[in-house]
Amino acid sequence: MENTLYYGDCLDVMANLPANSVDLIYLDPPFNSNANYNVLFGADDGVGKRSKTPVAQMMAFTDTWTWNADAARRVSEIQSAIAHPAHKSVTGLKYLLGESGMLSYLSYIAIRLAAMRRLLKPSGSIYLHCDPTASHYLKMVMDDIFGADNFRTEIVWKRSAGFKRKTARKFPQKNDILLFYSAQGKGFVFNTQYAPHKPEYLKRFKRDDDGRLYRDDVNPTGGGRRIIYLDETEGEVIDSVWTDINPVNPRAKERLGYPTQKPEALLERVIKASSNEGDIVLDPFCGCGTTIAAAAKLNRKFIGIDISPYAVNIIKTKRLDPMNIPVRVEGIPKDMAGAQIMAQTQPFEFEAWAVTQIPGFAPNEKKIGDGGVDGRGLLLNKLKDKSELVLAQVKGGKVSVSQVRDFVGTMRQENASMGVFISLDPVTSPQAKRIAASHGEIQVGMFAYPALQFWSMEDYFNGAMPNLPPLADPYTGKPI
Repeated sequence: MENTLYYGDCLDVMANLPANSVDLIYLDPPFNSNANYNVLFGADDGVGKRSKTPVAQMMAFTDTWTWNADAARRVSEIQSAIAHPAHKSVTGLKYLLGESGMLSYLSYIAIRLAAMRRLLKPSGSIYLHCDPTASHYLKMVMDDIFGADNFRTEIVWKRSAGFKRKTARKFPQKNDILLFYSAQGKGFVFNTQYAPHKPEYLKRFKRDDDGRLYRDDVNPTGGGRRIIYLDETEGEVIDSVWTDINPVNPRAKERLGYPTQKPEALLERVIKASSNEGDIVLDPFCGCGTTIAAAAKLNRKFIGIDISPYAVNIIKTKRLDPMNIPVRVEGIPKDMAGAQIMAQTQPFEFEAWAVTQIPGFAPNEKKIGDGGVDGRGLLLNKLKDKSELVLAQVKGGKVSVSQVRDFVGTMRQENASMGVFISLDPVTSPQAKRIAASHGEIQVGMFAYPALQFWSMEDYFNGAMPNLPPLADPYTGKPI
């Protein structure tokens, strides 16, 4: 269980984890702060009436934030189960919000928070990271599930210190919220955190003959003067307003391309405050793995869960492997049978997973209407009269010759120098192979490479990789 990354819905994964087994949970569930709130709340006619906009028109939202049959089923099940930990809050929120995208989101989170409550040890704590759009509703849900008496702190994180643009008739929103609850009222782990000493305070110290910084103060309790050593004093206690942790800079070393990526310093503070070395930290929406990396660095054990195999692969290869941290990965295909199941049941996730098995490729964020591009990479070396772009397309079903022709057209349109056509099973069509061969080769240094080549998941499981020149790391631009 510990030091494991799971691919899948956290609700399903958590159901198979033992009760009272986790010391700390941090979750930053998906929420679009820039979403169209009228759609989210279902009130877009300007006069307070609920919208009748069809679900099909809510193109900016996933099912998590859309009121649909799944959302109706979730809410109905919680309302019908009088002993459900979120029964009161969801019932009340339905009365308040009606059948809206917000209620869909809250019910989605509620059933997962209930599962997290089962996993927490009596000494454990949970931090829910959210934004002010939903924090007040989520607090109602958490009060219901964890108990209002176990609410510890609402932390305000100032997530932006940059230029503040003028907003329409409101103050610019520059903060996130972390809701901190313990599993019980007493006996939970909490280690007070201190800020570094301020420069003006440090100026009051001087060095002794041993090099230690000290100051000579009047003893406030009487009895003359006393010596105070800097290394024996703490800074100011960190309170509930965190202004000293900046968001991840776009050029920062830790940046992995996730738009909602949180800084490691933020997670380090949470982990230090509410766990001890050797404890188990769970992140059920682990994304690019900031929580996992911070836990590993602080000598905690970890469990990470994400619905995306791409995210799980990034955490392993970009976070843990460089630290030489051994990790188990569960849920991602380990053979052709698993790959076939993923291709059939989760085609978009299959595409992202297949693309990221080639070092140097990143999956295309756009899944529908992607123009035949499922992944992109860049050659490390510049080419004469050619682009360094390398494209990938993934097909989880039977490959047709017309699909290969279309990919060739996409490569020309995108001015790509190379392309990898990825399939579940090997491409055997002689005509398709002729098309690939007719696309020629590119010369990189002393070596020639096929400009268009086929690569299958069967090749992958047999240890064969595409024949490619050196590619740049898609997240750092450095050599892989």
